[in-house]
Amino acid sequence: MAQKDTYDVIIIGGGPAGLTAGIYVKRAALEAVLIEKGAPGGQVCITKGVENYPGFTDIGGFDLSDRFFQHAKSYDLETIQDEVVGIEPGKQLHRVRLAGGQELKAHSVIMAAGGTARKLNVPGEGENFGKGVSYCATCDGFFFRDKVVCVIGGGDTALEDALYLAKITKRVYLIHRRDEFRGSKILQQRVFAEPAVEIILNTVPTSILSDEGGVTGVALRNTVTGEERELAVDGAFIFVGFSPNSALVPSGVKMSDSGYVVTDDKCETTIPGIFCAGDLRRNFAKQIVIAASEGCIAALAAARHVEAQKARARVSAG
Repeated sequence: MAQKDTYDVIIIGGGPAGLTAGIYVKRAALEAVLIEKGAPGGQVCITKGVENYPGFTDIGGFDLSDRFFQHAKSYDLETIQDEVVGIEPGKQLHRVRLAGGQELKAHSVIMAAGGTARKLNVPGEGENFGKGVSYCATCDGFFFRDKVVCVIGGGDTALEDALYLAKITKRVYLIHRRDEFRGSKILQQRVFAEPAVEIILNTVPTSILSDEGGVTGVALRNTVTGEERELAVDGAFIFVGFSPNSALVPSGVKMSDSGYVVTDDKCETTIPGIFCAGDLRRNFAKQIVIAASEGCIAALAAARHVEAQKARARVSAG
């Protein structure tokens, strides 16, 4: 339950972008509330280990998330555990509706709801996440140095990360369900020329194999012949798409063709006072440090918007 119904800033999402935004809006002495439907930290808190966030050579995803959360709470950031079901833009105040029935208002709204990696939804995938199953080569590739891995997917991300992993691992099997890749031609040329990458087309994984130590292989089925076989690997990197959590984005906000929010360099959308940061925003890469930096930018810009709104209100009243 919110302590009040009107705020300077409402932050939607409690991942790195949202929590960083919370730190900065509170440092600006603004009345703010952060709304998160799940556990604080977002996707990061279910990541086994993080080795590429500056200042931490090795930290568990839950521990890093908790540090974000405790830092934000040290500024007395108010938090609500609920789901946002709608945002209604206004001229002076924007309205945010919650699943629990509350309606809150604010001069600025920061959308930091993130997104979700698409799953194969095969046996062994969920239970081996963090134990050999990964959705981010940049995040987890280091753990598989000199090991054998597979990359599942056929788009740009799959091709790029297969090339990235080829520099680290002993061997990369690139598995795609079609007879040709969807990724750009130049990436395909690089993959075909990379000796550490072995391409397996017309093939889908039917399960992730494992023992008590984690992933040991993948079960495969050829989509043309129906032949089934098992492939021994130490890790499975799955890149079959990423879905931004864009259901809450109000109409009038410009979106990319793939469903990401388009903003200016201040992380402001096409609706004044509504900002977006992190994995929901169209950006170059999905990384914790990028999400945090965008949370900072959005918060600073939101604070300036709030100050301008209040200044105009004072002039009108005087």
